[in-house]
Amino acid sequence: MTALNPRITDWRGRHVWLVGASTGIGRATAARLHGLGARVTISARGAAALHSFAAEHPGARTLALDATDADAVHAAAQQLLADDGRIDLVLYCAGHYRPMRATAFDLADALRHQQINYVGALNLLDAVLPTLLRQAGAGAPAHLGLVASVAGYRGLPNALAYGPTKAALINLAEVLYLDLHPRQVGVSLINPGFVATPLTAQNSFHMPALMRPEDAAVAIVDGWERGDFEIHFPKRFTRMLKALRPMPDGLYFSAIRRAVHV
Repeated sequence: MTALNPRITDWRGRHVWLVGASTGIGRATAARLHGLGARVTISARGAAALHSFAAEHPGARTLALDATDADAVHAAAQQLLADDGRIDLVLYCAGHYRPMRATAFDLADALRHQQINYVGALNLLDAVLPTLLRQAGAGAPAHLGLVASVAGYRGLPNALAYGPTKAALINLAEVLYLDLHPRQVGVSLINPGFVATPLTAQNSFHMPALMRPEDAAVAIVDGWERGDFEIHFPKRFTRMLKALRPMPDGLYFSAIRRAVHV
């Protein structure tokens, strides 16, 4: 299979910045990259979680920030550039999730989903795109990753606030790829299925093919090493959801109702 991105086969010395990586998939991915020799910086709002990561991973750097604060994201990016001169890979993995149905609509929480899951990603783009373009133009590594979700493929119950933000990230990643690939900036879209994190712990239903964050991290890093654009996992679950995407609306709605008994 042809690689859609430059393959990253040696992480030693690469500077990787993961935004929203204090728990779950982001933290596990940061840990794996640290183990592979990358120079890892993680950012999140929770100072205690950042400190514990730094204590467990000597040499890792932490920068506390709120991704919804555009000025804070810009200041963090400038600090990293002042210290290191480059950022080889940036991953946006900040996320917010609360189950929501239309019968219990919560505007404030719906907007919180939008701010953290999508606007935060835009803030990061604004802060790092000039750097990534400049590095790629000079022949240096430059890669941008966005963590979306298979919940963004099509509408799902309980995902009234969450699903649309992930659909937006999927579309954003596709457009970014079209714009940035000719300029040698790698773009990857990460679409997890169910992963055991503090977010999914809120679900009261059975989660098929539930993965450990550490296994999700392996899948993500393997995808970068293959040069994939979309990295989705676990395949036995995500391939099924992909097959539902082109299904006619009537058949899709009927299949989902039967599957979740709504």
